[in-house]
Amino acid sequence: MISVPTSHTFIIADDHPLFRTALAQAVTARFDRAVILQADTVDGLQQLLSHNQAVSLVLLDLHMPGAQGFSSLIHICACYPLIPVVMVSADATPEVMTRALRHGAAGFIPKSCSLEEISTAVTDILNGGQWVPADFSPVEIDTDNEVAVADILATLTPQQFRVSNLIGQGLLNKQIAYEMSVTEATVKAHATEIYRKLGVSSRTQAVLALQQLDVKS
Repeated sequence: MISVPTSHTFIIADDHPLFRTALAQAVTARFDRAVILQADTVDGLQQLLSHNQAVSLVLLDLHMPGAQGFSSLIHICACYPLIPVVMVSADATPEVMTRALRHGAAGFIPKSCSLEEISTAVTDILNGGQWVPADFSPVEIDTDNEVAVADILATLTPQQFRVSNLIGQGLLNKQIAYEMSVTEATVKAHATEIYRKLGVSSRTQAVLALQQLDVKS
């Protein structure tokens, strides 16, 4: 395999160290000057993005700790529209891949792909294309409701986004305040704004709305 002498910065976001290593190997096989940054949580990914302005591509695990379904994909695409985000997952059904593409993914790489296929996918996407498995066909599914929630999620600030994910995980304001090292009053203010944007009046209704972005694994 011929290495392409182009410098790129890649973020690999996956909570499994062995698969992060495999992805890094696939990337560096084609891009020998690549800078590889790694994150094992959504919070870690957000920190890397906020401190690195020249990221070429994000390889994002679908089931990242701190995300609710497609929430992280949606928010990254909204906050960093010039950075292509590739969804990577073992959960590679036609429905999941169709939903990922509708939410802005530049491609979908099943974890069953070979290292060479991953290298090819990354190259195609950096060249402005979209990559999906050759046998993929989009399916007809009604995503109107989840797209509406996605559009709202895209307007949240990074702090509001984190609060929304923790609400979706069932944490109470006190627990969220502890996780984020902020006051309960700050969490309540964020939650109130999230409810307003979602058009709901309670935590339960917010959780139900956010669950539309879930992926049943």
